[in-house]
Amino acid sequence: MLATLFGAGAVSVLWRTDREQGTAWSLVGFAGVILQNITFTGVMATRLALASTTAHDSSTIAGLWALHNALFIFNGTFLALAMTGLSISGRSADLIRRWHGGIGLLAAALQFGSAVLSPLVIDDPGPVGLLGLVGWLIWVVWIVAYSITLIRLTSVPIQALPNNRRTGPVESFRSDHRQADLPDGQRRHPAQQRVEPPESAQA
Repeated sequence: MLATLFGAGAVSVLWRTDREQGTAWSLVGFAGVILQNITFTGVMATRLALASTTAHDSSTIAGLWALHNALFIFNGTFLALAMTGLSISGRSADLIRRWHGGIGLLAAALQFGSAVLSPLVIDDPGPVGLLGLVGWLIWVVWIVAYSITLIRLTSVPIQALPNNRRTGPVESFRSDHRQADLPDGQRRHPAQQRVEPPESAQA
């Protein structure tokens, strides 16, 4: 759930820049987050199934472990997709720093390399398992730093909305200048500027 909220928050910030540049890297990253969540749900489901399977049913346990390992490989692939998309989009929008985007792409490469090589050495992962572990640890640093960056974004665009062409201080500024052009007797108090007297009073 938190990963989905993180992905949605990143897309809400990055999508405008992607659209201006004619790219969709933030959506690629968000797709990776969603697919990773779905796949990891399958991983957890197989673990729960393994916990409730009796030790005497060895064939079922072996099949569940094979499914678990296969899902975990796909989990690393989609994790790499999420980091690649959001790192490239974040750098294009100047949202994250160069080192941050660099470790994201590095972790993505490690995760993808581990996912590709794991089927070849699935019985004895050895160094390949460490490759995926290092990539996962860098992913933790990457997502924490990315989340802090999103949280620290200020609300300047929201505060600046009253200063647009339709409402707010800009209109007040123009109104004050129009009032300054009038003789002293014809100037009105700001609270009365929008109040028009009835026709009977004008008569």
